[in-house]
Amino acid sequence: MDSWGAVVGVVELPDGRRVRGTGLRRPRRGVAPPDFAVYLLGRDPRVSDWPYRWVRWRDFGLPASTVDAMTALRSAHERAAVERVEIACGGGVGRTGTALAALAVMGGLDVDEAVTWVRRHYHPRAVETRRQRRWIGGLVTR
Repeated sequence: MDSWGAVVGVVELPDGRRVRGTGLRRPRRGVAPPDFAVYLLGRDPRVSDWPYRWVRWRDFGLPASTVDAMTALRSAHERAAVERVEIACGGGVGRTGTALAALAVMGGLDVDEAVTWVRRHYHPRAVETRRQRRWIGGLVTR
């Protein structure tokens, strides 16, 4: 299994899988490239250096398609068992934090604890809006 090591932004999910949350506007110095990434952006980032899934997701909003978002995040969760997986938006806080909370739920965390967990383990302002918190709360039914 290829590990991220001690890299800023890497969180260990409740099931032991590790993923890196980041913002695409942050410098990438000294960080190994991901084996797979999920990018949560208004436009396709057109990355050619590694495989990725793009989820149309505007800043401070929700994914344009919950089905697309959950399909990409399930793939990321599955691949994180054996690969370096990166989840990123522009700044690396709101959309990335929301996605990491969803991954924590996939990893066995109770949905009611997901926002608190991601704020404790990733970033204190993760999941920035009420709509994003409600979206996480609705994951039980998806």
